[in-house]
Amino acid sequence: MRPVGQAPPRPGFRPPIPQQQQQGQLAQPYPGQQQPGAQQFPPRPTPPHSGQQQMNYRPMGPGSNGPRPVQQQGTAPPRPMQQQQHNQDPSHLQQQNNNALRRPSAQGGQGPHSPSNQRPTMATPPFGSQQQHQQQQQRPPPAMGGGIQQRAASPMIRPANLPPPGSPGMPRPFQSPQIQNRPPPGQFVTQAQQTAPGSPAMNPMGFMSGPPNGQNRSQPPTPRMQHQQQQQQQGAPTSQQLHQQHQQPLHHQQQQQPLHQQQQQQHPPMGQDLGLMAGPPTPTPHSGAQKSKRMYPAGINAYTEPPTYEATPSNHSFQHTGVPAPNQAGGMQQQPPAQGSQFFVPGEKQAPTFGQPAPAYQQGLQPLQGQPLQPNVNQLAGQMGGMNLGNTGYGGAQGIVPISTVALMGTAPKIYDLDAPPPPIRLPETASITQSPFANCDPSYKRSTLNAIPATSQLLTKSRLPFGLIITPYRSVKEGDEPVPVVSDSIIARCRRCRTYINPFVKFVEGGQRWKCNMCYTLNEVPSSFDYDPQTQRPVDRWRRKELNHAVVEYIAPTEYMIRPPQPLVYMFVIDVSYPAVQCGMVATAATTILESLDRIPNDEGRTKVGIITVDSSLHFYNLQAASGEPQMMVVSDLEEAFLPQPQDLLCNLSECRPVLEALLNRMSDMFKDTQNVGNALGPALNSAYKLVSPIGGKIMCLQASLPNLEAGALKMREDPKLLGTAKESTLLQSASSFYKSLAVECSKSQVCVDMFLFGSQYSDVATLSCLPRFTGGSTFFYPAFTAAKSEDALKFAHELAEFLSQRIALEAVMRVRASKGLRMSAFYGNFFVRSTDLLSLPNVPRDQSYSIEVSFDDNLSIPVVCFQTALLHTSSSGERRIRVLTLALPVTTSLSELYASADQVAIATLLACKGVERGMNSKLDDARDALTNKVVDILGVYKTHMTASSSGATPNLQICDNLKLLPLLTLGMLKHVGLRGGSQIPSDLRSYAMHLLSTLPSQCLIPFLHPRFYSLHDMPEHCGTIGDHGIEMPQTMNLSSERLSRSGLFMLEDGQNIFLWIGRDAVPQLCMDLFGVPDYQSIRSGKTTLPTLEADFNQRVNLIVGKAREMRRSSYYSQLYVVKEDGDPALRLWFLSHLIEDRAEPIMSYYQYLGHLKDRVNSGSF
Repeated sequence: MRPVGQAPPRPGFRPPIPQQQQQGQLAQPYPGQQQPGAQQFPPRPTPPHSGQQQMNYRPMGPGSNGPRPVQQQGTAPPRPMQQQQHNQDPSHLQQQNNNALRRPSAQGGQGPHSPSNQRPTMATPPFGSQQQHQQQQQRPPPAMGGGIQQRAASPMIRPANLPPPGSPGMPRPFQSPQIQNRPPPGQFVTQAQQTAPGSPAMNPMGFMSGPPNGQNRSQPPTPRMQHQQQQQQQGAPTSQQLHQQHQQPLHHQQQQQPLHQQQQQQHPPMGQDLGLMAGPPTPTPHSGAQKSKRMYPAGINAYTEPPTYEATPSNHSFQHTGVPAPNQAGGMQQQPPAQGSQFFVPGEKQAPTFGQPAPAYQQGLQPLQGQPLQPNVNQLAGQMGGMNLGNTGYGGAQGIVPISTVALMGTAPKIYDLDAPPPPIRLPETASITQSPFANCDPSYKRSTLNAIPATSQLLTKSRLPFGLIITPYRSVKEGDEPVPVVSDSIIARCRRCRTYINPFVKFVEGGQRWKCNMCYTLNEVPSSFDYDPQTQRPVDRWRRKELNHAVVEYIAPTEYMIRPPQPLVYMFVIDVSYPAVQCGMVATAATTILESLDRIPNDEGRTKVGIITVDSSLHFYNLQAASGEPQMMVVSDLEEAFLPQPQDLLCNLSECRPVLEALLNRMSDMFKDTQNVGNALGPALNSAYKLVSPIGGKIMCLQASLPNLEAGALKMREDPKLLGTAKESTLLQSASSFYKSLAVECSKSQVCVDMFLFGSQYSDVATLSCLPRFTGGSTFFYPAFTAAKSEDALKFAHELAEFLSQRIALEAVMRVRASKGLRMSAFYGNFFVRSTDLLSLPNVPRDQSYSIEVSFDDNLSIPVVCFQTALLHTSSSGERRIRVLTLALPVTTSLSELYASADQVAIATLLACKGVERGMNSKLDDARDALTNKVVDILGVYKTHMTASSSGATPNLQICDNLKLLPLLTLGMLKHVGLRGGSQIPSDLRSYAMHLLSTLPSQCLIPFLHPRFYSLHDMPEHCGTIGDHGIEMPQTMNLSSERLSRSGLFMLEDGQNIFLWIGRDAVPQLCMDLFGVPDYQSIRSGKTTLPTLEADFNQRVNLIVGKAREMRRSSYYSQLYVVKEDGDPALRLWFLSHLIEDRAEPIMSYYQYLGHLKDRVNSGSF
């Protein structure tokens, strides 16, 4: 932005490019770096201490190389803003008056017209002079004559000595208090926003700039007083005469004033609202050039800084801070980026090890030798994206959306973009009624696969892009996160037709007395107490209400949202006490963990209830209200007709039965330590627990360590190694008994949730037992080969159980997703039961559980903005009935290039993973893998045909837009994942559990699960593993390839479930001593272990990094640590190497082979 006081640049003038060289920086650019003036992309952040001396854990020799110098990317020169000139003659006056009801966009375009939003028009002051392109003229007073038809005298009698309405210090008549008490400009503007005087961010309420925020805040017409009518009869001067009188002196003053004073003169003083003059639209005769109604200072967008990923509060998501300069046509200039550009350019190159040349992963994106990229690919894509000049949605509001085409082959994938924010949501300026930074939904709660919605189903079909929503309604709140605002006055405004909740994207009409629904466009009455605070007995400002400023909000539901009092939190534990469960130590570990977690169980109002049932070949019930203070055990051996031994005292209040419960848990490990009973009647035990809990609703937590083998729900060993890797393997992934699905349906009707903790030294049939959590909104935890004798196994189970018990969850919930007219929800993926076509029943909503919903078209869209609203009616852990509402607004586009530029590769991968799991369970695993590859081929083929210059014929490279360049890598990660990977070495229990995680993990945890994080620890910078400004500093991630491994190095790989430490056979003794406390490599113990805590600095740093990896994501899972030696256990070594998805692993191709396969499919197909 131009400094204050600096004269505006001449048209066509480009300031010189500043050459900045800091100490330690090189002047030469990276390979493929763009030239000044081209669109810039943000460099990958460079560690602030990358140049410090590192710990030397390498063998010194002639092959060792030092770190390379850091190269910095230059910045783009500022660009002047070109002002527009609009010629208008008197024949266009009627059209101007018709458009006066619409708020002009930043480019002068008009928003959509709605008859129901009409209001008295704003008096349009004429602007025009011969020096209009050089100096901005002051807006003259409004014209009072010239065709204004006289109105009847107002019934309000006004003293003659009072100032006229609209003057400074005079409140506007017929205004409610919430309109008079508007928040000051810049209320919602944070430091993260780059604003300038006169910009919409500095004037969020729309003072003195036409109708307040478009048609959103219409007010009743101001009646004309007697002195105003007399002034009209005497003949007031026209606006053109006033303009001529003020033009010459104003021009002389502007030449003597600095820039910031000129910008302040663009609007009249506060209080003189030109838009409140009564009467019909006033045709003002004038001639000459006229500017658009909304004038922006000349320096607002006159810069092009290199964009960086930064939290921009405009839509509560992440956007680029660099804004392209507008051109003379009012749109955004299309700057085709340089060939091979990437969003992330490496800021530091790692030093090669043992004299090896720098691998290709550290080089910038460059085409293959002899196979240059098409020179006009990006230019053609930008031209195609700008063909829809009249669109008022995605491109019409913000100009042409730039799209960058990159080549996939010949370079390593830029994995840094996996942590990048989704593409920005470019909404029209008038989409939201407030300028709150939280008006649109945060992607951690709800994100769409497309941040620009196609206007027609034909366009969506043509693009081949999946269309769906990823919803995590009950996301955990970490330190530093904004809590969900709560509306506590029980005033809930909903549409009377479609039942949409009022949100920041509705429109207020008729003086704020009614609001128009943004889903079905029905007019609704504003509640009478909407602007009144019953606690303080005073009026409140409407524009400060939480539901009008936040996309994620919670209401405290009144009694009409309840069919019964809110249920208490109920925990019914069903614990397996058969011989396998006691032998592996599960019973003792579970009893100790529950005992230590009693204080962490939510019990704010003292309503939480607890019960315990233990099961082997009989059912054991416990009376926790015994007068003697000792628990009483009652045994039921009749499993065919299991009954409750007593109707009460089996489910007791936690506060009242606390001493008896503690005594029972202390004795449980000794009660069954000598058992030899191998029977397990899980089915009758679950039926009995359901009978106890169903009148109230709650959770049944089942801890199972053996296969059920008695009465109802008995299962058999069906693991057949001959079926693994064949077409019939999918039968092992389906439920073997209908009992559990039928019970799950009954539990869902009674608001009962079932959670499964499965421990298996042998076959556990996870596919069958996981049906209960899948249809009741529960969770599944699996611990293969569990034994409490290993402290690592006991620690993992105890940590996850304790975290699960302490979660504040949602109870007896139902969820519905509403969308704008023309869209509907067509498919649902996750753990729930579909009660009706669009109503999901969730007896429990666990923290950080994700739900994927596919969206389809019912009709074409003719609106500029589409909204999706998710409503979750639930009972909180504290016993309050609440409604959590999540609103997401997205623009509509008719351009294929804008559709591709808005695609979110992380959300697409999440939706494809859910669809692949569903296909693999119901059909064949081969069909699921083929469907994933076919979808990627379709996307690449359509992009090649319609978005590049080589629309026909074979091409030597694969090309895709920059925001989708990692989609083939994520798809390959799915194909190589244990949930979908082919082969005969994967047990069905492990595959079923992996499928459960793929369909329920939120995107933040799913992406590392598909593409693990890979770090080099032996040569990490000194600041890594220390506490910085943002917590513990992590090393830089590397590509998943064995080329990164070295025989003397230490590497860490983590996927959210497991952490691997790989150590080479030639590791120096100093590394072994500092990290493990052993003298040499041979003394290191491989396998599942725990790192020792030593005084060595390197040991403390690695321990901090491992701890950070376990807690940096929103999840209750605890990652186990494995030490993998290069020449150690072959099975453990192969398990580690299977996560390096860029390498070839039979029978799946490497990443480069997979790209070649995709290229052949694209070249041979027609799209």
